[in-house]
Amino acid sequence: MLILRSASRHFLVPRGQLPQGACSHPISAQRCLWTVETGSAVTSPQEIRWPRVACRRQRTWPAQLAGLWSGSSDRRRFSLSAAGIVNSAPSAVQPYLRLMRLDKPIGTWLLYLPCTWSIGLAAGPGCLPDLAMLTLFGTGAVLMRGAGCTINDMWDRDFDRKVSRTADRPIACGDVSQFQALVFLGGQLTAALGVLLCLNYYSIALGAASLSLVVTYPLMKRITYWPQLMLGLTFNWGALLGWSAVTGSCDWSVCLPLYFSGVMWTLIYDTIYAHQDKADDVLVGVKSTALRFQQRTKPWLSGFSLAMLGGLVLAGVNAQQSLPYYAAVSVVAAHLANQIYTVDINKPDDCWKKFASNRNLGLLLFLGIVAGNLWKERDGAALEKMETPK
Repeated sequence: MLILRSASRHFLVPRGQLPQGACSHPISAQRCLWTVETGSAVTSPQEIRWPRVACRRQRTWPAQLAGLWSGSSDRRRFSLSAAGIVNSAPSAVQPYLRLMRLDKPIGTWLLYLPCTWSIGLAAGPGCLPDLAMLTLFGTGAVLMRGAGCTINDMWDRDFDRKVSRTADRPIACGDVSQFQALVFLGGQLTAALGVLLCLNYYSIALGAASLSLVVTYPLMKRITYWPQLMLGLTFNWGALLGWSAVTGSCDWSVCLPLYFSGVMWTLIYDTIYAHQDKADDVLVGVKSTALRFQQRTKPWLSGFSLAMLGGLVLAGVNAQQSLPYYAAVSVVAAHLANQIYTVDINKPDDCWKKFASNRNLGLLLFLGIVAGNLWKERDGAALEKMETPK
C-alpha cells in the first residue's frame, strides 16, 4: 500500500491497482509526485492520463478513495458524507477542515452527546429538550473538538509522522505549518468563546474552567498510561455544562453521576480505539490504556461498563426519571456487552467499527431521556386525576 499525497489530498493506493506505466517519485520525506509514461508530473489522481485499457479496468478507484468521482467522465459530483463535503471544499481550505477532523465527525458526536444527556435531563416533566441549547452546544462541540484536534496535532506532529494512521494529518505532512495552525486555533477558540458567552454567567465560568483540560490532555500520553482518563474528564464536561446552561446552576446529585458515567464511557471506547495504534505506540514511546491493559482489556472494560451503568441509574433516580429512561439504560448495557464480547483488539478495523458504534449508544440514551421526560407528564397527569375528588 502506497500513500499518494498532494498539496491538499492524501490517497492510499494499492500497488496492484496502479495502471501500467505509472510510478512514484519521492520529493521529500512526506510527499511524492506521480508520473506516467509521458514523464509529465501530476499532483492528483484526476490529473493522471491513465492508459485506456488500464482505465477501463480501474477507472473507479478515485471514486472509492475520494468519494467524489465516478462514471465514464471526470465530472465532479457532490457527496453529503462528511468526507465528501470536505473533499468538495476549495483546495486551500481542505487542510484546515481535516485539521478540525470535519471529515471524521465521530469525535464531535462523542463530545456532543454528553451535552445532550444533560440538557435532556434538565428539561421539565413533559417537555422536550431546549432546541436552542442543543443547537448552541452542537456548534460549540464542532468548534471545541476542532480546537482540541488542532492542539493535539501541534503537540504530536513528530509522533504523528511515525504512525501510519496519522502520518497524513495536515501538520505532520506539511500541509499546515505550526504558525498557520496557531492562528487557526485562535480563530476556533474565539468562535467558541462567542458561543460560550451566549450562556449564563455560571455556565461561562464553568465552561472556561475546562480549557486547561483541553490544552493539557495531549501531553498525558507522554507521562501516564491513563491518557484516556484525562480525555474522559475533558470530553464529558458538557454533562455539567448542559444542565447549568438550562437551569442556571448544577444539581450535583444529577450532574456528578452523569459526568462520572461519561468518563467511564470514554475509558471504554477510547481504550478500544487505542488498540488500533498499540504497535506504533510502543515504537514511538507513547502510553495508553490499551498498552496498560493488553490482554486484560475486556475485564477492565467490563468493570468500566458496570460503573457507567451505576452512574446512569443514580443520575436517573436523582432526576426522577421514568420507565423509558431505565429501558434505554438496559439497551445501553446490552450494547456495551456486545461491544466488549465481540471486539477483536488485535484487528484495527474491528476496533474502529466498535469505537464508532458508540455514537448510536449515546443517541439511544438521549432518546431514552427524552421519552422519560414525556412519560413523567403522563404519570403526573394520571396521579392528579386519581387525587381529584369526585
